[in-house]
Amino acid sequence: MAKIDLQAVSVEFPIYNVNARSFKKSFLRLATGGSIMQDANQHVVIKALNELTLSFRHGDQVGLIGHNGSGKSTLLRLLANIYEPTQGRIAIDGRVSPMLDLMPGIETELTGYENIKIRGSLLGLSKKEIRDNMNEITELTGLGDYLNMPIRTYSSGMMVRLAFAISACNQPDILLIDEVFGAGDADFMQRARNKMISLLNKSSIVVMATHSDDLIKEFCNKTLLLEGGRIKYFGDTQTALNLYHNKE
Repeated sequence: MAKIDLQAVSVEFPIYNVNARSFKKSFLRLATGGSIMQDANQHVVIKALNELTLSFRHGDQVGLIGHNGSGKSTLLRLLANIYEPTQGRIAIDGRVSPMLDLMPGIETELTGYENIKIRGSLLGLSKKEIRDNMNEITELTGLGDYLNMPIRTYSSGMMVRLAFAISACNQPDILLIDEVFGAGDADFMQRARNKMISLLNKSSIVVMATHSDDLIKEFCNKTLLLEGGRIKYFGDTQTALNLYHNKE
């Protein structure tokens, strides 16, 4: 069974060549979240995540909410092994599929079919897995003969459709999602929604960041509310949404 354990995990980003005092005033005025401090060398450091202790287990479908700068994207990138903790320990058991930024690995001079092979490999799929999923990916894109054309001939919406279809072909134990809904026309959105539901049902653990209360209520059995890089609440979804919207 998949599992995720975080023990007193923090993620910090040093900021160089700025005045600590003026930067802190600007940061607080913008209210973007996180905490600012100075390290031993007087460098400005933003603590994007601050001593998070969490456990996710099989069957957890977790909504991730919070204002901009609360640490949602940082947490997802930590779970995807893009960032490493600067403090604390993290242990992940299971195959992780991050649906975060869909576009990396897309080469504009190559065709849609060629990009399916390249990005599939970047996602950790074997050549056999890519071949086995090719028909499903091409059908999901709805791009038809355009898959034989270079990506530079695509509109932005077509590129997102291709990138989404490739990312969605993975069969993960742990699925990480960051605002991937909303890419395309009504017909594509219905296909994408059906695919997402299938992925959610097949994944052992899901962590999904979204600004949509409806999606949180529909897909999540738990919700994590972050504020300033800290856990404000983790548990019942409706309670978390009420706290987020200042209803409690």
